[in-house]
Amino acid sequence: MLRYIYGHDLQTFPELRDGMFRDRADQFKTRLGWEVSVDDTGAERDAYDGMNPLYVIWEEPDGSHGGSMRFLPTTGQVMVNDHFGQLTGGVPIASPRIWECTRFCLSRGAGSHVAAALMLGGGEIMENFEVDHFVGVFDARMVRIYRMIGSSPEVLGSQGQGRDQISVGLWQFDPTAKAAVAERAGVTPQLSRQWFDRSFGVSRTQNLAHTG
Repeated sequence: MLRYIYGHDLQTFPELRDGMFRDRADQFKTRLGWEVSVDDTGAERDAYDGMNPLYVIWEEPDGSHGGSMRFLPTTGQVMVNDHFGQLTGGVPIASPRIWECTRFCLSRGAGSHVAAALMLGGGEIMENFEVDHFVGVFDARMVRIYRMIGSSPEVLGSQGQGRDQISVGLWQFDPTAKAAVAERAGVTPQLSRQWFDRSFGVSRTQNLAHTG
């Protein structure tokens, strides 16, 4: 199932929290060789984890972390503006209706349905928080994954060639895309909304105000 958890609430879900940060270290440091910081517990965190982001986390039936991604409004500090401005021609992306998605992570052995479910969760955020687009930086390996999920971005800018290419993309989520992603995830739109409402219910706009 999907859970939507703000950074300041992660302590309520210690198994998911610890599994997410360990799996991030495994994916980004061990498998991809990125220059990220891993602490003595084997967890990968960065400064943006301290900004009370909203995490979308796939929880496996045994309660473990299956995959996750992180969202922050572009009205505050975000990675695309702080570190990848060259990909947007030096023009900052800042709008209350555009959020940044980062740290798309899948645990080892996670099925393709997990990646699709995470994208479906992103679509729920768009629909319920009045977000028009997500922006994010991605590398060449993700192009195939996005295409497989059925949610490919509009590319705003790229640098590098082949497997070393990185790009910044802009996602939107119309009903056609939602239907395709939901089918790939094996999750009905009704169940997806149920998971979202379980996390937020009628107070979701109040939670939104606390982000950032």
